[in-house]
Amino acid sequence: MHPAGSSFPSEEEPLIEEPSVNRAGRPKPSDNLYGAYVIFFLLGVGSLLPWNFFITAKHYWAYKLQNCSEQAEPAPSDLRDYFESYISIASTVPSVLCLVGNFLLVNRVPASVRILSSLFIMLSIFLVITVLVKVDTSSWTTSFFALTIVCVAVVSSASTIFTSSILGLSSRFPMRNSQALLAGQAMGGTVSAIASIIDLAAAADVTDSALAYFLTADIFLVVCIMVYLLLPRLEYSRYYMGSHWEHPSLAATSPSSPMEDEAEPGGPEHSLPQSTAVPPLRPILRKTVALGSCLFYVFFVSIIIFPSLSSSIQSIYQASGSPWATKYFVPLTSFLLYNFADWCGRQITAWIQVPGPNSRLLPALVLLRTIFLPLFILCNYQPRAHIRTVLFNRDIYPVAFTTLLGLSNGYLGTLALVYGPKIVPKELAEAAGVVMSFYLVLGLALGSACSVLVVHLI
Repeated sequence: MHPAGSSFPSEEEPLIEEPSVNRAGRPKPSDNLYGAYVIFFLLGVGSLLPWNFFITAKHYWAYKLQNCSEQAEPAPSDLRDYFESYISIASTVPSVLCLVGNFLLVNRVPASVRILSSLFIMLSIFLVITVLVKVDTSSWTTSFFALTIVCVAVVSSASTIFTSSILGLSSRFPMRNSQALLAGQAMGGTVSAIASIIDLAAAADVTDSALAYFLTADIFLVVCIMVYLLLPRLEYSRYYMGSHWEHPSLAATSPSSPMEDEAEPGGPEHSLPQSTAVPPLRPILRKTVALGSCLFYVFFVSIIIFPSLSSSIQSIYQASGSPWATKYFVPLTSFLLYNFADWCGRQITAWIQVPGPNSRLLPALVLLRTIFLPLFILCNYQPRAHIRTVLFNRDIYPVAFTTLLGLSNGYLGTLALVYGPKIVPKELAEAAGVVMSFYLVLGLALGSACSVLVVHLI
């Protein structure tokens, strides 16, 4: 049932609340012990875990890129100082191309093949990164940087295919499963931030810390492979997927699809090409353009700020030399706080879905987030070369701004993302999920490029 404030047009209602029996009179199975919900949540954690482990290992990358000398006072390094921006570009630009390819493959390659192959690629690359932790790279720092960027690009490409495929898959289930997937993504960031802080506190050597850190990612990717293989064994999953496990487009012709009555007579939804054809893009874009634009701008603003801006905001007590100011301030107030707030925002959508998919309030709230850009720039960002003014010179300000940034990103982004596949005919739900992922990644890609410009302008 919808929360009290939620409002869906009557013609869209069946997309959210499906009948308790199908047309053959077969009752819907229940999600026993929330098995599918937990699996989608874990897959969500794994979908963004590689990206989160890359960006939260800030101390490790700084150590590797300063010729592996913790004691030496390194000269200013463009590779080190702007590493987060370079990672953002290397991770998001290839993702746009991969999303286009994934859309073309929706009806040609089974979802299981796309999902499992991308998981294995991510695991393989992370094993390489784990091995490199204990390799002395001081004599080839620039080559190590280039290798790392290549690894980021490959992992991000595989992660994009995995994320868009699993989002499209979850779109065929009730909406709470999509919400579980997106909440899991934010939890992945929280887990990586917590792991980073534990490693900082427990490991005296930065390489020991990074080794434990990346091994955690390796183990979790293995867990994702295992739980995905378990998903089709659940009766609940088989009910919603049917033959879609092996032939994604066959579900489009299923007579039990509750969307048949919702498709426009004679429209493209009733004349879908055969199983290997590319899904019709125009009707999907027509239905999702407003929500997609909201999703684009939510992540465009967020990626400009996090992590490029937020992770370079220092405590005003930096000169005191206290562990809080020098060691834990950025991991706690940037990475952990943002990811936890993002998770909270996504989790709230399980109970409250306001504003609705056609509300004008949703784009208004999305545009309002633009104010975060000057707020973060005027915090104690260091180093500063052009904008000398620090208006918010207390530690509480970046804490408050990061909390609001994460909450709004999680809540508004999740609403737009889960609404998108639910306002198209069900046979186009998976393709619509990929299209919505494209809006998201396009926002990340352009935001990443802008983040480099903003950082150099401060």
